[in-house]
Amino acid sequence: MNKRGQITLRELLAFDEGGVLRLLLAPSGQDVHVSGMIIGDEGPARSYAGRIVLAAGLFHSTGAATASIREAARRGAAAVVVRAGEDLADDALDAAEQVGIALLARAEWADWDDVATLLRSAAAYGEAGRGDRMAEATAGGGLAALASVVAEFTGGSITIEDTQFRVLAHSATGPEADELRRSTILGGRVPDWRVDELRRSGLLRTLWSSGEVIHRPADGDTPERLIIAIRSGREMLGSIWAAADGRSLSPNAASALSRAAEVAVPYLVQHRLRESGARLREEHALRGLLGGEGDMSTHAWTLGLPPDLRCAVVIAETGPDAGEGAAARGPAGERVLEVLALHAASYRTGVRVLRETGRVLALVPVRGGDERDVLGLARELDGLAASTPGAAAVLVGAGSVAASPLVAAGSREEADLVVRVLRARDAGPRHALAADLGPALDVLRVLDAVRPVWERGSGPVYDLVHADLAAGGELVRSIAAYLDAAGDVGRAARRLVLHPNTLRYRLRRVRERFGVDLDDPDTRLLLTLAVRLAA
Repeated sequence: MNKRGQITLRELLAFDEGGVLRLLLAPSGQDVHVSGMIIGDEGPARSYAGRIVLAAGLFHSTGAATASIREAARRGAAAVVVRAGEDLADDALDAAEQVGIALLARAEWADWDDVATLLRSAAAYGEAGRGDRMAEATAGGGLAALASVVAEFTGGSITIEDTQFRVLAHSATGPEADELRRSTILGGRVPDWRVDELRRSGLLRTLWSSGEVIHRPADGDTPERLIIAIRSGREMLGSIWAAADGRSLSPNAASALSRAAEVAVPYLVQHRLRESGARLREEHALRGLLGGEGDMSTHAWTLGLPPDLRCAVVIAETGPDAGEGAAARGPAGERVLEVLALHAASYRTGVRVLRETGRVLALVPVRGGDERDVLGLARELDGLAASTPGAAAVLVGAGSVAASPLVAAGSREEADLVVRVLRARDAGPRHALAADLGPALDVLRVLDAVRPVWERGSGPVYDLVHADLAAGGELVRSIAAYLDAAGDVGRAARRLVLHPNTLRYRLRRVRERFGVDLDDPDTRLLLTLAVRLAA
Protein backbone atom coordinates (compact mmCIF):
# COMPACT_ATOMS: atom_id res chain seq x y z
CA MET A 1 0.00 0.00 0.00
CA ASN A 2 1.01 3.62 -0.51
CA LYS A 3 1.15 6.54 1.83
CA ARG A 4 -2.12 7.85 3.22
CA GLY A 5 -4.15 9.71 0.57
CA GLN A 6 -2.13 8.29 -2.33
CA ILE A 7 -2.70 5.73 -5.03
CA THR A 8 -0.54 4.76 -7.99
CA LEU A 9 -1.27 5.51 -11.60
CA ARG A 10 -1.67 1.76 -12.10
CA GLU A 11 -4.32 1.59 -9.34
CA LEU A 12 -6.14 4.57 -10.84
CA LEU A 13 -6.35 2.94 -14.28
CA ALA A 14 -7.49 -0.35 -12.73
CA PHE A 15 -10.23 1.48 -10.82
CA ASP A 16 -11.37 3.19 -14.04
CA GLU A 17 -13.60 0.36 -15.28
CA GLY A 18 -15.72 2.80 -17.28
CA GLY A 19 -12.83 3.89 -19.50
CA VAL A 20 -12.90 7.59 -18.63
CA LEU A 21 -9.11 7.79 -19.10
CA ARG A 22 -6.73 6.28 -21.64
CA LEU A 23 -2.98 6.08 -21.03
CA LEU A 24 -0.94 7.70 -23.82
CA LEU A 25 2.50 7.70 -22.27
CA ALA A 26 4.10 6.70 -18.95
CA PRO A 27 7.85 7.26 -19.26
CA SER A 28 8.41 6.74 -15.52
CA GLY A 29 6.16 3.67 -15.34
CA GLN A 30 2.68 3.25 -13.89
CA ASP A 31 3.74 2.92 -10.26
CA VAL A 32 4.19 6.67 -9.73
CA HIS A 33 2.19 8.00 -6.78
CA VAL A 34 -0.84 10.23 -7.30
CA SER A 35 -1.89 12.40 -4.37
CA GLY A 36 -4.54 14.70 -5.85
CA MET A 37 -5.39 16.84 -8.86
CA ILE A 38 -4.92 20.31 -10.30
CA ILE A 39 -7.66 21.70 -12.55
CA GLY A 40 -6.27 24.03 -15.20
CA ASP A 41 -3.74 26.49 -13.85
CA GLU A 42 -4.35 27.06 -10.13
CA GLY A 43 -1.49 29.52 -9.68
CA PRO A 44 2.04 29.32 -8.30
CA ALA A 45 0.96 28.95 -4.67
CA ARG A 46 -0.65 25.55 -5.25
CA SER A 47 1.60 22.52 -4.94
CA TYR A 48 1.71 20.26 -7.99
CA ALA A 49 3.72 17.55 -6.23
CA GLY A 50 2.37 14.10 -7.09
CA ARG A 51 -0.82 15.55 -8.57
CA ILE A 52 -2.56 14.95 -11.88
CA VAL A 53 -3.08 18.11 -13.92
CA LEU A 54 -6.38 18.31 -15.82
CA ALA A 55 -5.46 20.43 -18.84
CA ALA A 56 -8.84 22.17 -19.05
CA GLY A 57 -8.36 25.14 -21.37
CA LEU A 58 -4.56 25.09 -21.16
CA PHE A 59 -3.68 23.88 -24.65
CA HIS A 60 -4.36 26.73 -27.08
CA SER A 61 -1.57 25.75 -29.47
CA THR A 62 1.17 23.20 -29.94
CA GLY A 63 3.63 25.53 -28.20
CA ALA A 64 1.22 26.03 -25.29
CA ALA A 65 0.77 22.25 -24.95
CA THR A 66 4.51 21.65 -24.79
CA ALA A 67 5.01 24.51 -22.34
CA SER A 68 2.19 23.28 -20.07
CA ILE A 69 3.56 19.75 -20.01
CA ARG A 70 7.07 20.95 -19.16
CA GLU A 71 5.74 23.31 -16.47
CA ALA A 72 3.63 20.56 -14.88
CA ALA A 73 6.69 18.28 -14.75
CA ARG A 74 8.93 21.08 -13.37
CA ARG A 75 6.49 21.58 -10.50
CA GLY A 76 6.43 17.87 -9.68
CA ALA A 77 3.13 16.74 -11.22
CA ALA A 78 2.67 13.01 -11.73
CA ALA A 79 0.63 13.21 -14.94
CA VAL A 80 -1.31 15.46 -17.31
CA VAL A 81 -4.78 14.64 -18.68
CA VAL A 82 -5.65 16.08 -22.09
CA ARG A 83 -9.01 16.20 -23.84
CA ALA A 84 -9.79 13.35 -26.23
CA GLY A 85 -8.97 14.35 -29.77
CA GLU A 86 -6.47 16.99 -28.57
CA ASP A 87 -4.10 17.43 -31.49
CA LEU A 88 -0.86 16.82 -29.64
CA ALA A 89 2.10 17.27 -31.94
CA ASP A 90 5.10 14.97 -31.74
CA ASP A 91 7.14 17.62 -29.92
CA ALA A 92 4.56 17.71 -27.09
CA LEU A 93 4.75 13.92 -26.73
CA ASP A 94 8.55 14.11 -26.96
CA ALA A 95 8.54 16.75 -24.21
CA ALA A 96 6.52 14.48 -21.90
CA GLU A 97 8.96 11.64 -22.64
CA GLN A 98 11.97 13.84 -21.89
CA VAL A 99 10.67 15.24 -18.60
CA GLY A 100 9.29 11.86 -17.49
CA ILE A 101 5.64 12.82 -16.98
CA ALA A 102 2.68 10.58 -17.82
CA LEU A 103 0.07 11.68 -20.35
CA LEU A 104 -3.54 10.48 -20.32
CA ALA A 105 -6.46 11.29 -22.62
CA ARG A 106 -10.01 11.92 -21.47
CA ALA A 107 -12.60 9.86 -23.37
CA GLU A 108 -14.58 11.77 -26.03
CA TRP A 109 -17.89 11.04 -24.31
CA ALA A 110 -16.65 12.19 -20.88
CA ASP A 111 -16.22 15.70 -19.49
CA TRP A 112 -13.84 17.17 -16.91
CA ASP A 113 -16.36 16.58 -14.10
CA ASP A 114 -16.25 12.85 -14.90
CA VAL A 115 -12.47 12.87 -14.65
CA ALA A 116 -12.53 14.77 -11.35
CA THR A 117 -15.12 12.38 -9.91
CA LEU A 118 -13.03 9.41 -11.01
CA LEU A 119 -9.89 10.76 -9.36
CA ARG A 120 -11.63 11.55 -6.08
CA SER A 121 -13.32 8.15 -6.00
CA ALA A 122 -10.15 6.25 -6.84
CA ALA A 123 -8.36 8.06 -4.00
CA ALA A 124 -11.22 7.22 -1.61
CA TYR A 125 -11.12 3.62 -2.80
CA GLY A 126 -7.41 3.40 -2.12
CA GLU A 127 -7.81 5.08 1.26
CA ALA A 128 -10.72 2.84 2.29
CA GLY A 129 -8.61 -0.29 2.04
CA ARG A 130 -5.97 0.79 4.56
CA GLY A 131 -5.84 0.14 8.28
CA ASP A 132 -9.40 -1.18 8.62
CA ARG A 133 -10.41 -4.81 8.98
CA MET A 134 -13.66 -4.48 7.03
CA ALA A 135 -12.05 -2.55 4.19
CA GLU A 136 -9.02 -4.83 4.02
CA ALA A 137 -11.27 -7.90 3.93
CA THR A 138 -13.22 -6.30 1.09
CA ALA A 139 -10.23 -5.10 -0.95
CA GLY A 140 -10.15 -6.64 -4.40
CA GLY A 141 -13.57 -8.29 -4.10
CA GLY A 142 -15.83 -5.36 -4.85
CA LEU A 143 -19.38 -4.95 -3.56
CA ALA A 144 -20.00 -8.71 -3.41
CA ALA A 145 -17.11 -9.12 -1.00
CA LEU A 146 -18.31 -6.11 1.00
CA ALA A 147 -21.80 -7.63 1.34
CA SER A 148 -20.33 -10.89 2.65
CA VAL A 149 -18.03 -9.11 5.11
CA VAL A 150 -20.85 -6.88 6.40
CA ALA A 151 -23.03 -9.95 6.88
CA GLU A 152 -20.28 -11.44 9.06
CA PHE A 153 -19.91 -8.25 11.11
CA THR A 154 -23.65 -7.67 11.60
CA GLY A 155 -24.93 -11.24 11.80
CA GLY A 156 -27.59 -10.38 9.20
CA SER A 157 -28.38 -10.91 5.53
CA ILE A 158 -27.18 -7.97 3.42
CA THR A 159 -28.34 -6.26 0.26
CA ILE A 160 -26.58 -3.24 -1.24
CA GLU A 161 -28.86 -1.19 -3.52
CA ASP A 162 -28.57 1.91 -5.70
CA THR A 163 -31.01 4.83 -5.56
CA GLN A 164 -33.30 3.04 -8.03
CA PHE A 165 -33.54 0.11 -5.57
CA ARG A 166 -31.67 -2.20 -7.90
CA VAL A 167 -29.65 -4.84 -6.06
CA LEU A 168 -25.96 -4.30 -6.74
CA ALA A 169 -24.71 -7.01 -4.36
CA HIS A 170 -26.01 -9.31 -1.64
CA SER A 171 -24.71 -11.81 0.88
CA ALA A 172 -25.60 -15.50 0.77
CA THR A 173 -29.30 -16.23 1.20
CA GLY A 174 -30.04 -18.90 3.77
CA PRO A 175 -33.14 -21.09 4.10
CA GLU A 176 -34.54 -18.75 6.78
CA ALA A 177 -34.67 -15.75 4.43
CA ASP A 178 -38.07 -14.07 4.25
CA GLU A 179 -40.04 -13.97 1.01
CA LEU A 180 -39.38 -10.25 0.44
CA ARG A 181 -35.61 -10.79 0.43
CA ARG A 182 -35.95 -13.76 -1.92
CA SER A 183 -38.12 -11.88 -4.43
CA THR A 184 -35.84 -8.81 -4.24
CA ILE A 185 -32.72 -10.84 -5.02
CA LEU A 186 -34.38 -12.97 -7.71
CA GLY A 187 -35.89 -9.90 -9.39
CA GLY A 188 -32.71 -7.85 -9.09
CA ARG A 189 -34.59 -4.99 -7.46
CA VAL A 190 -37.00 -4.18 -4.64
CA PRO A 191 -40.60 -4.89 -5.81
CA ASP A 192 -42.58 -1.79 -6.74
CA TRP A 193 -45.26 -2.48 -4.14
CA ARG A 194 -42.59 -2.54 -1.45
CA VAL A 195 -41.07 0.77 -2.62
CA ASP A 196 -44.56 2.34 -2.56
CA GLU A 197 -45.09 1.03 0.96
CA LEU A 198 -41.75 2.46 2.14
CA ARG A 199 -42.57 5.79 0.54
CA ARG A 200 -46.02 6.00 2.16
CA SER A 201 -44.62 5.08 5.56
CA GLY A 202 -42.09 7.92 5.40
CA LEU A 203 -39.13 5.57 5.74
CA LEU A 204 -37.61 6.60 2.42
CA ARG A 205 -37.79 10.27 3.35
CA THR A 206 -36.03 9.46 6.62
CA LEU A 207 -33.44 7.33 4.83
CA TRP A 208 -32.54 9.96 2.23
CA SER A 209 -32.34 12.76 4.81
CA SER A 210 -30.51 10.94 7.62
CA GLY A 211 -26.92 9.89 8.05
CA GLU A 212 -27.78 7.51 10.86
CA VAL A 213 -28.62 3.83 10.92
CA ILE A 214 -32.39 3.35 10.80
CA HIS A 215 -33.93 0.52 12.84
CA ARG A 216 -37.09 -1.27 11.69
CA PRO A 217 -38.40 -3.77 14.23
CA ALA A 218 -39.75 -7.15 13.20
CA ASP A 219 -43.34 -7.08 11.95
CA GLY A 220 -45.14 -10.40 11.48
CA ASP A 221 -43.22 -12.40 8.88
CA THR A 222 -40.92 -9.46 8.18
CA PRO A 223 -37.74 -9.72 10.28
CA GLU A 224 -35.91 -6.90 12.03
CA ARG A 225 -33.92 -4.68 9.66
CA LEU A 226 -31.19 -2.05 9.88
CA ILE A 227 -30.79 0.40 7.00
CA ILE A 228 -28.29 3.14 6.20
CA ALA A 229 -27.87 5.47 3.25
CA ILE A 230 -24.60 5.55 1.30
CA ARG A 231 -23.52 9.12 0.60
CA SER A 232 -20.63 10.97 -0.99
CA GLY A 233 -20.93 14.41 0.58
CA ARG A 234 -24.52 15.45 -0.13
CA GLU A 235 -24.89 13.09 -3.08
CA MET A 236 -27.05 10.02 -2.47
CA LEU A 237 -25.53 6.87 -3.96
CA GLY A 238 -27.60 4.02 -2.50
CA SER A 239 -28.25 2.11 0.71
CA ILE A 240 -27.32 -1.01 2.70
CA TRP A 241 -30.00 -3.22 4.29
CA ALA A 242 -29.28 -5.79 7.00
CA ALA A 243 -32.06 -8.30 7.78
CA ALA A 244 -32.13 -10.59 10.84
CA ASP A 245 -33.05 -13.76 8.94
CA GLY A 246 -33.56 -16.51 11.51
CA ARG A 247 -31.13 -15.03 14.04
CA SER A 248 -30.52 -11.86 16.02
CA LEU A 249 -28.35 -9.06 14.70
CA SER A 250 -25.05 -8.60 16.54
CA PRO A 251 -24.83 -5.93 19.30
CA ASN A 252 -22.44 -3.82 17.19
CA ALA A 253 -24.39 -4.26 13.94
CA ALA A 254 -25.27 -0.56 13.72
CA SER A 255 -21.67 0.62 14.01
CA ALA A 256 -20.58 -2.05 11.50
CA LEU A 257 -23.24 -0.83 9.07
CA SER A 258 -22.06 2.77 9.48
CA ARG A 259 -18.52 1.77 8.61
CA ALA A 260 -19.76 -0.32 5.68
CA ALA A 261 -21.53 2.75 4.24
CA GLU A 262 -18.19 4.59 4.24
CA VAL A 263 -16.34 1.68 2.62
CA ALA A 264 -19.08 1.35 -0.02
CA VAL A 265 -18.79 4.93 -1.31
CA PRO A 266 -16.00 4.45 -3.88
CA TYR A 267 -17.55 1.20 -5.07
CA LEU A 268 -20.89 2.88 -5.76
CA VAL A 269 -19.24 5.86 -7.42
CA GLN A 270 -17.32 3.40 -9.60
CA HIS A 271 -20.60 1.67 -10.43
CA ARG A 272 -22.21 5.00 -11.34
CA LEU A 273 -19.25 6.01 -13.51
CA ARG A 274 -19.35 2.63 -15.26
CA GLU A 275 -23.09 2.94 -15.97
CA SER A 276 -22.78 6.56 -17.01
CA GLY A 277 -19.77 5.75 -19.18
CA ALA A 278 -21.60 2.97 -21.00
CA ARG A 279 -24.59 5.23 -21.64
CA LEU A 280 -22.48 8.16 -22.80
CA ARG A 281 -20.32 5.94 -25.03
CA GLU A 282 -23.44 4.61 -26.75
CA GLU A 283 -24.87 8.12 -27.10
CA HIS A 284 -21.57 9.33 -28.57
CA ALA A 285 -21.48 6.39 -30.99
CA LEU A 286 -25.10 6.91 -32.11
CA ARG A 287 -24.53 10.64 -32.63
CA GLY A 288 -21.43 9.85 -34.70
CA LEU A 289 -23.25 7.19 -36.72
CA LEU A 290 -26.20 9.46 -37.52
CA GLY A 291 -23.97 12.44 -38.20
CA GLY A 292 -21.50 10.52 -40.36
CA GLU A 293 -18.59 11.54 -38.11
CA GLY A 294 -15.76 9.37 -36.83
CA ASP A 295 -15.14 5.67 -37.38
CA MET A 296 -18.48 4.20 -38.49
CA SER A 297 -17.39 0.59 -37.85
CA THR A 298 -16.37 1.42 -34.27
CA HIS A 299 -19.65 3.26 -33.68
CA ALA A 300 -21.67 0.28 -34.94
CA TRP A 301 -19.63 -2.12 -32.81
CA THR A 302 -20.17 0.03 -29.72
CA LEU A 303 -23.93 -0.09 -30.33
CA GLY A 304 -23.90 -3.82 -31.04
CA LEU A 305 -25.19 -3.32 -34.61
CA PRO A 306 -24.13 -5.82 -37.30
CA PRO A 307 -22.68 -4.12 -40.41
CA ASP A 308 -25.28 -5.73 -42.71
CA LEU A 309 -28.29 -4.55 -40.68
CA ARG A 310 -30.83 -2.70 -42.84
CA CYS A 311 -32.07 0.35 -40.96
CA ALA A 312 -33.69 3.75 -41.30
CA VAL A 313 -33.81 6.94 -39.29
CA VAL A 314 -37.00 8.54 -37.96
CA ILE A 315 -36.93 12.09 -36.59
CA ALA A 316 -39.67 13.75 -34.53
CA GLU A 317 -39.45 17.52 -34.03
CA THR A 318 -41.69 20.09 -32.44
CA GLY A 319 -43.80 21.57 -35.23
CA PRO A 320 -44.86 25.07 -36.28
CA ASP A 321 -47.87 25.17 -33.93
CA ALA A 322 -45.43 25.05 -31.00
CA GLY A 323 -44.12 28.47 -31.93
CA GLU A 324 -40.71 29.59 -33.08
CA GLY A 325 -37.29 29.44 -31.48
CA ALA A 326 -37.25 28.94 -27.73
CA ALA A 327 -41.04 28.61 -27.59
CA ALA A 328 -40.94 25.53 -29.81
CA ARG A 329 -38.42 24.01 -27.46
CA GLY A 330 -40.35 24.94 -24.32
CA PRO A 331 -41.60 22.64 -21.55
CA ALA A 332 -44.66 21.42 -23.49
CA GLY A 333 -42.54 20.46 -26.49
CA GLU A 334 -39.88 18.76 -24.41
CA ARG A 335 -42.47 16.80 -22.39
CA VAL A 336 -44.10 15.30 -25.45
CA LEU A 337 -40.69 14.50 -26.94
CA GLU A 338 -39.75 12.60 -23.78
CA VAL A 339 -42.88 10.48 -24.24
CA LEU A 340 -42.06 9.92 -27.92
CA ALA A 341 -38.48 8.91 -27.06
CA LEU A 342 -39.75 6.25 -24.65
CA HIS A 343 -42.27 5.00 -27.20
CA ALA A 344 -39.66 4.81 -29.97
CA ALA A 345 -37.25 2.88 -27.73
CA SER A 346 -39.95 0.30 -27.00
CA TYR A 347 -41.21 0.06 -30.60
CA ARG A 348 -38.96 -2.88 -31.39
CA THR A 349 -35.90 -4.62 -29.99
CA GLY A 350 -32.78 -2.96 -31.31
CA VAL A 351 -34.17 0.56 -31.82
CA ARG A 352 -31.59 3.13 -30.71
CA VAL A 353 -32.86 6.55 -29.60
CA LEU A 354 -30.99 9.84 -29.39
CA ARG A 355 -32.69 12.65 -27.46
CA GLU A 356 -31.73 16.21 -28.40
CA THR A 357 -33.26 19.58 -27.58
CA GLY A 358 -36.34 19.99 -29.73
CA ARG A 359 -36.22 16.55 -31.33
CA VAL A 360 -35.91 12.78 -31.06
CA LEU A 361 -33.90 10.65 -33.49
CA ALA A 362 -34.49 6.90 -33.74
CA LEU A 363 -32.36 4.38 -35.65
CA VAL A 364 -34.81 1.61 -36.55
CA PRO A 365 -33.83 -1.91 -37.70
CA VAL A 366 -35.90 -2.80 -40.77
CA ARG A 367 -37.18 -6.31 -41.36
CA GLY A 368 -36.51 -7.44 -44.88
CA GLY A 369 -36.12 -3.89 -46.14
CA ASP A 370 -39.85 -3.17 -45.74
CA GLU A 371 -40.32 0.60 -45.34
CA ARG A 372 -43.77 0.02 -43.83
CA ASP A 373 -41.98 -0.82 -40.57
CA VAL A 374 -40.54 2.68 -40.53
CA LEU A 375 -43.81 4.27 -41.60
CA GLY A 376 -45.49 2.41 -38.73
CA LEU A 377 -43.26 4.08 -36.16
CA ALA A 378 -43.67 7.51 -37.80
CA ARG A 379 -47.46 7.10 -37.77
CA GLU A 380 -47.48 5.97 -34.13
CA LEU A 381 -45.33 8.90 -33.00
CA ASP A 382 -47.58 11.34 -34.87
CA GLY A 383 -50.70 9.80 -33.32
CA LEU A 384 -49.23 9.72 -29.84
CA ALA A 385 -48.22 13.37 -30.01
CA ALA A 386 -51.63 14.39 -31.35
CA SER A 387 -53.45 12.51 -28.57
CA THR A 388 -51.34 13.88 -25.71
CA PRO A 389 -53.35 16.60 -23.88
CA GLY A 390 -51.69 20.01 -24.05
CA ALA A 391 -48.82 18.68 -26.15
CA ALA A 392 -46.96 20.80 -28.66
CA ALA A 393 -47.43 19.89 -32.32
CA VAL A 394 -44.87 17.42 -33.65
CA LEU A 395 -43.63 16.67 -37.18
CA VAL A 396 -42.23 13.21 -37.95
CA GLY A 397 -39.99 12.40 -40.90
CA ALA A 398 -38.53 9.04 -41.94
CA GLY A 399 -35.55 8.54 -44.23
CA SER A 400 -35.08 5.77 -46.76
CA VAL A 401 -33.85 2.35 -45.69
CA ALA A 402 -30.06 2.19 -45.54
CA ALA A 403 -28.24 -1.03 -46.41
CA SER A 404 -26.05 -0.76 -43.32
CA PRO A 405 -25.77 1.32 -40.13
CA LEU A 406 -22.42 2.45 -41.53
CA VAL A 407 -24.33 4.60 -44.04
CA ALA A 408 -27.26 5.53 -41.78
CA ALA A 409 -26.22 9.20 -41.97
CA GLY A 410 -27.83 9.34 -45.44
CA SER A 411 -31.17 8.20 -43.99
CA ARG A 412 -30.83 10.75 -41.19
CA GLU A 413 -30.21 13.52 -43.74
CA GLU A 414 -33.38 12.52 -45.61
CA ALA A 415 -35.41 12.41 -42.41
CA ASP A 416 -34.22 15.95 -41.65
CA LEU A 417 -35.32 17.09 -45.10
CA VAL A 418 -38.73 15.42 -44.71
CA VAL A 419 -39.34 17.37 -41.49
CA ARG A 420 -38.32 20.61 -43.22
CA VAL A 421 -40.76 19.95 -46.08
CA LEU A 422 -43.58 19.21 -43.63
CA ARG A 423 -42.75 22.37 -41.68
CA ALA A 424 -42.92 24.51 -44.84
CA ARG A 425 -46.37 23.23 -45.78
CA ASP A 426 -49.40 25.06 -44.43
CA ALA A 427 -51.52 21.92 -44.14
CA GLY A 428 -51.41 18.19 -44.74
CA PRO A 429 -50.02 15.21 -42.86
CA ARG A 430 -47.60 15.67 -39.99
CA HIS A 431 -45.63 12.53 -40.83
CA ALA A 432 -44.13 11.22 -44.06
CA LEU A 433 -41.53 8.94 -45.61
CA ALA A 434 -38.85 10.36 -47.87
CA ALA A 435 -40.33 8.36 -50.75
CA ASP A 436 -43.70 10.14 -50.26
CA LEU A 437 -42.39 13.61 -51.07
CA GLY A 438 -41.16 13.21 -54.63
CA PRO A 439 -38.88 16.02 -55.87
CA ALA A 440 -39.43 18.19 -52.76
CA LEU A 441 -36.34 16.74 -51.06
CA ASP A 442 -34.16 17.37 -54.11
CA VAL A 443 -35.42 20.94 -54.28
CA LEU A 444 -34.31 21.47 -50.67
CA ARG A 445 -30.90 19.99 -51.49
CA VAL A 446 -30.56 22.39 -54.42
CA LEU A 447 -31.60 25.36 -52.28
CA ASP A 448 -29.08 24.39 -49.59
CA ALA A 449 -26.37 24.17 -52.25
CA VAL A 450 -27.12 27.54 -53.88
CA ARG A 451 -27.71 29.49 -50.65
CA PRO A 452 -24.01 30.45 -50.23
CA VAL A 453 -23.93 31.63 -53.88
CA TRP A 454 -27.06 33.72 -53.36
CA GLU A 455 -25.72 35.28 -50.15
CA ARG A 456 -22.57 36.44 -51.98
CA GLY A 457 -24.39 37.78 -55.06
CA SER A 458 -25.53 41.24 -56.18
CA GLY A 459 -27.62 42.85 -58.93
CA PRO A 460 -31.25 43.82 -59.64
CA VAL A 461 -32.83 40.58 -58.34
CA TYR A 462 -30.85 40.83 -55.10
CA ASP A 463 -31.79 44.49 -54.69
CA LEU A 464 -35.48 43.66 -55.28
CA VAL A 465 -35.62 40.80 -52.76
CA HIS A 466 -33.65 42.53 -50.02
CA ALA A 467 -35.49 45.85 -50.30
CA ASP A 468 -38.94 44.29 -50.49
CA LEU A 469 -38.36 41.92 -47.56
CA ALA A 470 -37.26 44.89 -45.48
CA ALA A 471 -40.57 46.60 -46.42
CA GLY A 472 -42.75 43.59 -45.57
CA GLY A 473 -42.30 41.25 -48.57
CA GLU A 474 -45.40 42.17 -50.61
CA LEU A 475 -43.63 41.95 -53.99
CA VAL A 476 -41.76 38.75 -53.10
CA ARG A 477 -45.03 37.03 -52.17
CA SER A 478 -46.64 38.24 -55.38
CA ILE A 479 -43.73 37.02 -57.51
CA ALA A 480 -43.77 33.65 -55.74
CA ALA A 481 -47.48 33.16 -56.49
CA TYR A 482 -46.99 34.29 -60.13
CA LEU A 483 -44.10 31.86 -60.68
CA ASP A 484 -45.90 28.98 -58.92
CA ALA A 485 -48.89 29.57 -61.24
CA ALA A 486 -46.57 29.32 -64.29
CA GLY A 487 -47.30 32.94 -65.25
CA ASP A 488 -51.11 32.64 -65.00
CA VAL A 489 -52.06 36.01 -63.49
CA GLY A 490 -55.66 35.03 -62.77
CA ARG A 491 -54.73 31.87 -60.87
CA ALA A 492 -51.97 33.65 -58.95
CA ALA A 493 -54.33 36.51 -58.02
CA ARG A 494 -56.91 34.06 -56.68
CA ARG A 495 -54.25 32.46 -54.52
CA LEU A 496 -53.26 35.87 -53.17
CA VAL A 497 -56.93 36.95 -52.84
CA LEU A 498 -56.26 39.95 -55.09
CA HIS A 499 -57.86 41.45 -58.17
CA PRO A 500 -55.81 40.42 -61.25
CA ASN A 501 -55.17 44.08 -62.09
CA THR A 502 -53.64 44.61 -58.64
CA LEU A 503 -51.23 41.76 -59.30
CA ARG A 504 -50.41 43.13 -62.77
CA TYR A 505 -49.64 46.52 -61.17
CA ARG A 506 -47.23 44.89 -58.69
CA LEU A 507 -45.45 43.00 -61.46
CA ARG A 508 -45.01 46.26 -63.42
CA ARG A 509 -43.44 47.80 -60.32
CA VAL A 510 -40.93 44.95 -60.29
CA ARG A 511 -39.81 45.89 -63.82
CA GLU A 512 -40.00 49.68 -63.47
CA ARG A 513 -38.47 50.11 -60.02
CA PHE A 514 -35.83 47.39 -60.02
CA GLY A 515 -35.27 46.66 -63.72
CA VAL A 516 -36.15 42.96 -63.30
CA ASP A 517 -37.47 41.37 -66.51
CA LEU A 518 -39.89 38.54 -65.65
CA ASP A 519 -39.95 37.43 -69.31
CA ASP A 520 -36.27 36.46 -69.21
CA PRO A 521 -35.84 32.70 -68.42
CA ASP A 522 -32.61 33.16 -66.46
CA THR A 523 -34.16 35.93 -64.41
CA ARG A 524 -37.20 33.76 -63.69
CA LEU A 525 -34.93 30.91 -62.55
CA LEU A 526 -32.94 33.21 -60.27
CA LEU A 527 -36.16 34.72 -58.89
CA THR A 528 -37.61 31.25 -58.29
CA LEU A 529 -34.56 30.30 -56.23
CA ALA A 530 -34.51 33.68 -54.48
CA VAL A 531 -38.13 33.61 -53.33
CA ARG A 532 -37.77 29.98 -52.19
CA LEU A 533 -34.70 30.93 -50.16
CA ALA A 534 -36.49 33.98 -48.79
CA ALA A 535 -39.40 31.77 -47.69
